[in-house]
Parts: sequence; structure tokens; C-alpha cells
Amino acid sequence: MASSSSQFAFSLHDGSLTVGGAVLLSGVPSNIALSPFQVDPSSSDAPAHLLEQATAATGRGAFLGFTAPAATDRAPCRIGQLAGRRFLSVFRFKTWWSTMRAGDKGRDVQPETQWVLLDAPELGPGGCVFVLPLVQGSFRSAIFPSEDDEDGLVLCAESGSPAVTGTDFGRIAYVHAGTDPYKVIREAYVAARVHLGTFKLIEEKALPPTAERFGWCTWDAFYLTVDPAGVWQGVSEFTDASVPPRFIVIDDGWQSANRDDDPPHADTPGLVLCGGQMTARLYRLDEGERFRRYREGDLLRCPPELFYDKNLPKTVVRKACEIEGILNARKKAAAADVSSFDAKLEQLRRELEQLLAKSADVLDKLRSRAEGGDGGEVGLKAFLKDMRQRFPSLDDVYVWQALCGAWGGVRPGTAALDTVVEPARLSPGLAGTMDDLAVDRIVEGGIGLVQPQHAGKLYDAMHSCLAGAGVTGVKVDVINTLEYVCAEHGGRVELAKAYYAGLSDSIAANFEGTGIIASMEQCNDFFFLGTRQVSMARAGDDFWLGNGDDAYWLQGVHMVNCSYNSLWMGQFVRPDWDMFQSDHVCAAFHAASRAVSGSPIYVSDSLGCHNFALLKTLVFPDGTLPLCLHYALPTRDCLFKNPLSDQETVLKMWNLNKFGGVIGAFNCQGAGWDPAERRIRGHAHCYKAVTGEVHPTDVEWGQREETAAMADAAEFAVYKHHSGELFLMTPQSEPIHFTLQPSSYEIFTFAPVTPVAGGATQFASVGVVDMLNCGGTIAHVGGDGAEVMVKVKGAGRLVVYSSARPERCTVDGSEAAFEWGVGGKLEVAVYWKKDKEGGSEVVFSY
Repeated sequence: MASSSSQFAFSLHDGSLTVGGAVLLSGVPSNIALSPFQVDPSSSDAPAHLLEQATAATGRGAFLGFTAPAATDRAPCRIGQLAGRRFLSVFRFKTWWSTMRAGDKGRDVQPETQWVLLDAPELGPGGCVFVLPLVQGSFRSAIFPSEDDEDGLVLCAESGSPAVTGTDFGRIAYVHAGTDPYKVIREAYVAARVHLGTFKLIEEKALPPTAERFGWCTWDAFYLTVDPAGVWQGVSEFTDASVPPRFIVIDDGWQSANRDDDPPHADTPGLVLCGGQMTARLYRLDEGERFRRYREGDLLRCPPELFYDKNLPKTVVRKACEIEGILNARKKAAAADVSSFDAKLEQLRRELEQLLAKSADVLDKLRSRAEGGDGGEVGLKAFLKDMRQRFPSLDDVYVWQALCGAWGGVRPGTAALDTVVEPARLSPGLAGTMDDLAVDRIVEGGIGLVQPQHAGKLYDAMHSCLAGAGVTGVKVDVINTLEYVCAEHGGRVELAKAYYAGLSDSIAANFEGTGIIASMEQCNDFFFLGTRQVSMARAGDDFWLGNGDDAYWLQGVHMVNCSYNSLWMGQFVRPDWDMFQSDHVCAAFHAASRAVSGSPIYVSDSLGCHNFALLKTLVFPDGTLPLCLHYALPTRDCLFKNPLSDQETVLKMWNLNKFGGVIGAFNCQGAGWDPAERRIRGHAHCYKAVTGEVHPTDVEWGQREETAAMADAAEFAVYKHHSGELFLMTPQSEPIHFTLQPSSYEIFTFAPVTPVAGGATQFASVGVVDMLNCGGTIAHVGGDGAEVMVKVKGAGRLVVYSSARPERCTVDGSEAAFEWGVGGKLEVAVYWKKDKEGGSEVVFSY
């Protein structure tokens, strides 16, 4: 039998790239080179344990590269043919968003592919090879399909600037092999971390407090019309329902921004939906007029429930959507027919202006309604000071910004910053991506780019102002636009380094080093260059409300994007699954995915539009979460499948809790990427029931040290969320078979069974089953002699498995009634105790 080192040794010989005898690529050209990966501790800033891990894995990895025939700024190089081997990949379908793609031929690979995982069963059970395009010098790389060979793959290095050229790309990609796909991916990124030294892995960074708490984002509630009274009203609604947000994100619309043809010192009026703001630039670095006019005490003296029409923001949004619909219809109409739309547009615009005027009038009258108000703070600082007085559980307030300031950057002449409006140009690789309104508008208006040497000054000026006002972090959006404007600034890598260094320094100085969520960032050069400080980032594209059928099938797309993107993003950051709306038609579907995601949970509910019963299955009454230990990832049997449109695969995701594991199963069938149309579209024939199976071995117990021993359990108690069934399984049991209707889910909680009471009784703690991630409610399990003590957080029905009926049960020392049924299901009620932070101590005596 081959030794471990030879089994995973890569070889490039006679036009074939092989590992352990498995041919990965054939027809490899002579200019392709393979070189060993070696660790030099003296040249790396990686901590000792990562250097040790990289050193231990060197025999399983190697660099892949090539030499270009002439110096060039963009070097696409054919690297061979891939045929008949299953793969999983992630590619950019928009400038800023990526998603999964599975296949078994070179032509199945999509442009701008960020990585490829090849199935290699020849290496043993779970055998696979990870192909990772890298950054080298001033170049970044991605994988493309060959244009003239249906099985060919192309590795493309590009600088983004005609002035930055090269021929030597010998270490522009990395390959790594093994028999555990999760560890193979992990080891590849450890190698990249040690080799590049330009980023940090998630374990090297602290997480922001928001990562473990419930929050609310203002975006879908207001879009660009967000104002102080509306934010206050929203937080009040959640708090009054005992679902208090511990953080809020004041999204786009709060800034001081205008367009080039607007007066230079006033906000652009009338902005509601996306589109109009995408050509706007910052003209000052503090809050916009709606927030700037706030005076300390205004809403304390006159809270919104006394004067604010909470239906008005939604009415404004609906009117703007109606106008957008007419504009889209007008574009599609024949030239001779457009006049029929004009009168309707004029009427709708008048109605929108009246609604916006009404909204502004309400805010203007706030000051006259509030008695007194002279003196004190003003603006955003005054508003947040009052918010924290009224809502003491509100820990964090984040605000939105674009990486370049606003969508259109910074207006020249602002805040003594050296700013030039640069034309936006898309790289050739983005020609294969999906049409995008945001891209079109940014290209139309260009970007007011603060020169790279002033990037740090821009961020510190913005963030110090925000921190002084009480803001604790920023959601940084529109990140990948730097590649549009890099040609005159040393190329995409060098411009990115300057901006990310400035951003990192400012986050460290102003927001305790953790106060940032990165968004619209799903490109490899961001993760390789921009994550020294960033520890949380969006894992998927936006949660879309949808209209008609897409209100259903789009939701599964979101889950698939988040789960498969987490395979690589989770190496750098805590994946953030983004907000959803609790009253959406698929809200329970989303809630279940968030429950097992390991992500922070936040919603973007409109005012007065909440499903608090659903939210209480996700969130404790103090705004904390029964959070999984890990981040959710697709199970092994989903890695090389297509859970969106193959008509047979259920998306299953595994995660870990302190005393068990969880599998979330989701029927996401009904949509998918269409390479011919270059868009994600619905596939009605796929939107149907699918069957699946689940087993305790689907949980990757060994991915965390503290849960690894659970893999050795001889038996597991399994709780099925929807039916409330509790049953036993062993590692040798047949899988549980189930069927899921479209856009539906099931959650399976696994708890290892252990002997208690001197070995006479078998016992397993399932959790408070009123919570979707019931296993996350278990804080401690212990005991001695004839007693078992379970500490839980939450309120509702605590379920455990017990092979014998206990003689008595106490909750916090008091005798408690319990039910013990057939199959060993033992149930007792627990209650939320504020003085104990929601904790209960339950003792079962045998």
C-alpha cells in the first residue's frame, strides 16, 4: 500500500497532472509548471500553530503556475482538460456575488471561478483535490472555461492595469489533496495564509459582539428614506414584543450624498429605491439632513407612537415600486406606444412627491411637538444618545457605507481629500456575469475615488466622526468596485492593498478592531488582501422579497449561495447569512436556515410587519441566540450535487452544538444559474417534492476538537423538529428517509446517548424544543450518583432522552411535573428567569 506522503504527492509528467495515480488534468501544455510548497518560518508572520499545520501538510500540496510567452497585464493560460471527474466550484455570477456550480466536464466550469474541488475517490473514501487560484505580486487569478475546447480549463492572471505586466506566474495557484474535503479546504487556506502573509484566518481574529446576537436592519423597511423616528419606532416594536434587537444597522440613506448636477451642499431629494443613489457621491462625511436636524430629547419627549404613521414608509416604497414598474414597461414598449405611459408616470411622480413631502412634514413637526429641546447634542450623536437611554439593551449601532464612501464615491472638493472621478471599466472576465443595474449605474457615473495615499485619511475622518456619535461599527458595501478604477493606480492588487490597509487601520482605531461587516465582497482578492481585520462578512447575495413565483424559488437560491460560499469564506470570516423578513411567505424556511447557520440573525422587517411567534423560535427574550459552535456547511453527500435544479438533491447542512449536532434539510429545488442567459432563473419543472436521507455520520463531529469525541458514541437520540418525534440511532443504523415539499425544511437534532445513574440508565440532552436550534439551548450536562443535572437557557419544553423513568425532577430546586413517554421521551417545562439570564437548572433523580 502506498505511503501517506506518496499517496498525496502531485506530479506533472507527460502532459498529465496527477496525484496518487489519479489523473486530474490531461493535455497539460509544456509551459505549465508544478513546484513544491515549503514553509519558511522566518519569512512568515503566521502564528506558530499555523506554521506547524502548514509544515505537516506540505506533502499534500504544491503550487501550479505558468510562464506567459510575452509580458502582459492579462494572461489567460490553458492548463489542461478536465473530463469525467465530478467537481464543485464557486464562481462570481455578479461583480460582488458568488455561487456554487457542480459538474463533471470542463465546459461546466463558469467564468471567474474562485476555486474548484475535484472528487478523487482514487485517494480513498472522501478523496478530493482543491484547486485554489491565488494572488502573486500585482496579479490575481481565476479559472475560466476554454473557449475552443469543451473540456479545457484556463487559469487567468490579471493585474487590471496596462502599465503592470508580467510573464512569470509560477505560483499563481495552489493544489492540495486529502480524504476529508473540509480539512483539505482548510489546509489549502492555511498554506495560502503562510505563503502570502496578506490576510488572517478567522481563528486569528476576535469576533464582533453582533456575531452572537439578534438585530434589525433598516433596509427593507425604508430603503433610502430612513429617518430617526422610523428607526426608533422599529426598535420599539421589537422591544415591546420581548424580541429586543441587540444591534441595528442603519442602512443606505443616512449619509450626506448628492449627484454631480445637484447643488453641492444639499442631499439629493426624492431618493427611495436602488438606482438613483448609485451615481451619488458623498459631499460631506457626516450624517444627512434627516439625521442632522435631530435634537437631543426630541423622541424622548414625543415618541413616534404619538405622531408617526408607521404605514407611511411602506406606502412610499410601494409608490416608488409602481413607478419603477411603469418605467420598465415603457422601456419594453414600442417607440410609438411610450406616450401612453407618460401621463401615468407624471401622475405617480406627483403622488410620490406628495408622500415624501408628508414624510418630511411629519419630521419637521416633531420639533414643535416636543416641548423644550434647547441645548444639548444635535444630529446622529443626539439621536443615538436618546436611543440608548430608551433602549438600554441596544448594544451596537452600525451604519452603512460603500468602500469608496458612497456608491459613486466622494465628490471632489470634499473634506480636503484628493479625489478624482474615475471612469469605471469592467475587466474582460466580468463579461460572462449577470446583468446588474448597480453595475450599469456605476459605469454611467464613474467613481469619485479618493487617491490611494489618502484612503486611510478618508476612513479615519468618516469613522472617527461616527465613533464620536456613538456608532460602533460599519457595514461596508460595494467592495469589489475597486477593480473598476484600478488601471491608473498600479492595478487591482496594489489599489486594493492601499484601500484595505486604510480600512483596517481605521477599524482598529475607531471600532475596537471588530466593528465591521463586509458586503458585496465575494471575490478572492478581497479575501486574500482585505481580511487582516475583517472577521464577519456576507455569505450570500441579498435576501430578495420577490414578486409572484420568484418569491418562492429565489429563497432557495439564497440558502445555497450562503451554505456553499461558507466553505471558503468561513476560513477568513464568520459567514453572515444576511437579513430576511419575518412576515415573508417563506419566512419559516429562512428562519430554519438561520437557526442552524451559526450566523448572527437579523431581520429587515417593515414597521408593523412582524411574525414575533416565529422570531421567538430563533431569539431569546434578552436578544441573544442559541448559536451553533461552527458555521453551517453542506454535508458530504451534497458537495458534488446541485440542490437547486437536479430534481433530486435536498440541501443538507451540518453544524455542531456544545452537546450534540444538527442537520438542517431544505428543499431548494426550482432555480439555478443559466450559462446561456447569464442569469439565475426559475425552473418550474424542478419545483416539486424531493426525498432525502439523514444519518448521525452526516454531522462532521471531528471538525472541532471539543465535539470530536461525540463521533464515537454508540447511540444517538434524534429529534425531528416538525413531528416532535424522538428516536434512537446507532452508527450502523439505516438512514432516516424523509420527503420535503418545495420551499420546506426539516431540522434533525442529534444528541449522543451516555450512561448515567451508575450505568443503569441511558440519557441524552436534546434541548428546549420550542427553539429551532434546540441543541443550542443546552449549556451544561453533568451529575453524579443517581442524579443528572442539565443547565439550559430559554423557556418552553425541555426534552431529553431517558431509557428509564426518573423518580423525581426539580427545576431550580423546586419539584416539577414531567412527562415520560414511549421511546424514552422525557419532557419538562422551563421558564425564563431574567435574574438568571434565562437559565434553568434541571435535575433528574433516578
